Parts: sequence; C-alpha cells; structure tokens
Amino acid sequence: MRKRGHYDRVTIDAILDEGFLCHVGFVHEGVPVVIPTLYWREDDHVYLHGSAASRMLGSSIDNPICVTVTHLDGLVLARSAFHHSANYRSVVLFGKPEEVTDPGEREARMRVFMEQLIPGRWDTLRPVKPKELKATRLIGLRIDEASAKIRSGPPADDAADVTWPTWGGVLPLSIHAGAPQPDEHEKGKGRRAPLARQFQR
Repeated sequence: MRKRGHYDRVTIDAILDEGFLCHVGFVHEGVPVVIPTLYWREDDHVYLHGSAASRMLGSSIDNPICVTVTHLDGLVLARSAFHHSANYRSVVLFGKPEEVTDPGEREARMRVFMEQLIPGRWDTLRPVKPKELKATRLIGLRIDEASAKIRSGPPADDAADVTWPTWGGVLPLSIHAGAPQPDEHEKGKGRRAPLARQFQR
C-alpha cells in the first residue's frame, strides 16, 4: 500500500541500522537469484562481503542489484482471513555496487562491520592476515535509490466483523539472544562472553 511508503533517510537508515541480515537479488548467467547474507551500513553505503569466488558478489559488481531488509514485528490477527496481516518495517535498495579493492580500506570497512555487531571485539581478535583480505571480496552499494515500508497497529476489521466471536489483535514477534554457548576451548577459563549490539537493550 502506498500509504505505508517512507522515503526519508532518517527512517531508512534506522531500519537498516537495526538489522544485519539482508537478501540480495541479482542475475547470474541470465537467471534471477536471491541470496541471504549479512550487511552493514556506513554513512551513505551498504556493504556486503564474502569469498572472492562468490558468484553473488562477482555478478553484482557494476550490475543492477536489489537489497532488501525486513524486520517482522508481529502477526496481525483479524476476524476474517482477508484482513489478516503483519506488522513490519522494510527497506528496498536498488543500484550498481562497486568493489572496494584497496586492502587498507577493506580492513577498515570490516572493522566497522565487526564493531557494529559486537562492540569492542575487533581489538581482542588475532590481527587479520593479508591472505585473508585477499580471499575476501567487499562491495559497497550507495544509498541513492531506496524506499521503506512500515505497517503497524491493530487489525483493520470491517465494521460488521468486530462483533464476530473470535479474538482479534497483534501477536508481537522479536529476535532474542539466548545464553552464550562457549566452545570446548573456553572450558575452565571463565571469560565473559560478549553480547551482540542488538541485544544490549
């Protein structure tokens, strides 16, 4: 619905910054493909990374792609099947990404990604090796053509349906972090597990 559209960068950036999972639509050898992957926003760009051999990244460089991000906030239960819906916030981005080729810039962008996921973790990690940077491809999509859509609130029942004897309302949905699960090398060390940014609220 057109009324759910939002085109201001404040709304778009807020939706992008809350998440880290997107779906990338691209064309590979004439076939449309959609791949889920992690992303991050830095200023006016959304960045994607992966193996240097990634068909998604290789097919996307200087070619049109579509990147979508969605947060599902609830199931909207109406008193008729026709009026059931979902509360959500989504962003759709279009454009031609460019590859980030400078090793120093690639490492700097990857640091931003890690810090957005797990603040403070980058400085605790073993330094990145040159061969690891060489094996990683990084592309950036400028946020030029973007739109958000948002649906919130209760069901929009027909007036004649509100007295129908069944429950109506919203079932909220959200992502929750479970208890950290240390690997076998953490046994007996007593180190505190870091928390992802999204769950420090």
